[in-house]
Amino acid sequence: MKRILQTLTGFCQATVVVAALGFSLTAQANEGGFPLDTAPNRVSNNASLQNGAKLFVNYCLNCHAASSMRYNRLRDIGLTDQQIKDNLILNDAKVGDLMTISMTPKEGKAFFGKTPPDLSVEARARGTDWLYTYFRTFYKDDATQTGWNNLVYPNVGMPHVLWQLQGERAAKFEEHKDPHDEARMEKVFVGFEQLTPGNMKPQEYDDNIADLVAFMSWMAEPVQLERKRLGVIVLIFLAIFTLLASRLNKAYWKDIH
Repeated sequence: MKRILQTLTGFCQATVVVAALGFSLTAQANEGGFPLDTAPNRVSNNASLQNGAKLFVNYCLNCHAASSMRYNRLRDIGLTDQQIKDNLILNDAKVGDLMTISMTPKEGKAFFGKTPPDLSVEARARGTDWLYTYFRTFYKDDATQTGWNNLVYPNVGMPHVLWQLQGERAAKFEEHKDPHDEARMEKVFVGFEQLTPGNMKPQEYDDNIADLVAFMSWMAEPVQLERKRLGVIVLIFLAIFTLLASRLNKAYWKDIH
């Protein structure tokens, strides 16, 4: 009996530790490369998600599919079937259809040099901080095929589809000595220069990108809020059970020497 109680107690403690490590690993997953900005957490805000869905359909869904998501799932963010049909379906798709595109993978590769990825779970694969910084660090670069480049994803094959909202910008670099090799010089980013104004002010653009990223995060896991809520309940239960098991173990063996 003692061995069983000790095993259960150890299992509960290990579960809590593993959960904590999971949160730590997630926080560190975005380290390395260009420093990432923290994306605002708006996944529980339906107004933000609805605006993000509008941006996604208008600017992303032309080249990128979201083939794991159906239009009618947008009911979960407060939209009716009629609103979805009138505002978010730009082709002859039905409300119950998957969010696919007409461009084939072969055509995408011919146009961009690489097939544009499906964005259904891109937020889980890349992380919201990566996406938030990526959409905000495009700059003009005449040396690339598309005329655009990106600080987070250098030499990316995707053009800056949101340039009309943000405006055209140039990236400014300075030559600095490589701290690991003084004989070598490296280019260091020092800021942006606004070439042409966009339809949005910088803060307004950042807010809209935050909404777009929030929608992509929600789309990657529509039940994530429920999962997190249940996760907290499970952790609380395990903590209470660990305490009870520990007290029961002490009470069972207190008179045995």
